[in-house]
Amino acid sequence: MSTKAETSMTVVREPTRAAMGQRAGTHAGQILRAALRNGGRARVMLAAAPSQSATLAALARAEGIDWARVELFHMDEYVGLPPGAPQGFATWLVTNFVRHTPDATFHRIDPGTDPYAEAERYKVLLGTEPFDLVLLGLGVNGHLAFNDPPADFDDPMGVRVVTLDTASRRQQVEEGHFATLDDVPTTAVTVTIPRLLNADVVIASVPGRAKRIAVRQTLGEAIGPMHPGTALRRHPGVTLYLDAEADPR
Repeated sequence: MSTKAETSMTVVREPTRAAMGQRAGTHAGQILRAALRNGGRARVMLAAAPSQSATLAALARAEGIDWARVELFHMDEYVGLPPGAPQGFATWLVTNFVRHTPDATFHRIDPGTDPYAEAERYKVLLGTEPFDLVLLGLGVNGHLAFNDPPADFDDPMGVRVVTLDTASRRQQVEEGHFATLDDVPTTAVTVTIPRLLNADVVIASVPGRAKRIAVRQTLGEAIGPMHPGTALRRHPGVTLYLDAEADPR
C-alpha cells in the first residue's frame, strides 16, 4: 500500500478491489461526518457503476452518519430506457446504495420524454452550492460522468444532453449491462465537468485492468479535453483510489 501526491492529486494504491473500496468508503464517511458535525446538511454526488460498488458498500456501513441530513444526487442517466430498467443508473444506485441508507434524500434524473427539460430541471435542483463530496470513477476512455472526449472543461451548463461515444457504449456491453452495442442507448443526460468539480472533496474509485490506460492518461497526459480525467488534476481536493490491476506503474 502506498500514498503519494501526483500533481495536485493524492493517489492511494491498495492490493485488491475490496481493500480499495474499504479505504475509499472510510474516507468518504469521514468527509460526511465532518460536513454534518455542526448540525447542517451534506450534499453528495454519486456515480453509478460496478467500479463504485466496494466504495459505496463501505460508505453504507460507516457509523455516525445521520443520513436524514444527507442529499444524494447522481451524475448521469440514459435517455430512452423504460422506467425501472436495471441498466438505469438511478435504479442501480437504489439497489446498491440508497436502499441501505433509507433516510437519505435521493434526487433522481428522470429523462422521460423530454430530456432537455429534465436537464434544465436537474440543473436548477443542483443549484450552485458546492457538493460536500463527489464519488466518481473513470470510463475506459477517461470520461467523467458521460463527458466523453473531447470534453468541455469550462462548460457553462451544469447539466446537458449528450451523444455517447462508442467507447462508452461498448464499455457497458463489456461490463455485462447490455447484450449488444445496439442495445445501449446513444444519448444521456449528464452533469458537466465544471459542475462535478464544484465540490469540496472528490474521491475517485478506479479498480480493474480495463481502467489502467485511462489511469495512466489521467496522471500523465497534458491536462486537456482529449483526456477528461485530467480535469481532476485541476482540483485541490481529489484522492484517486486504485487497486493493483488499475495501477499503471
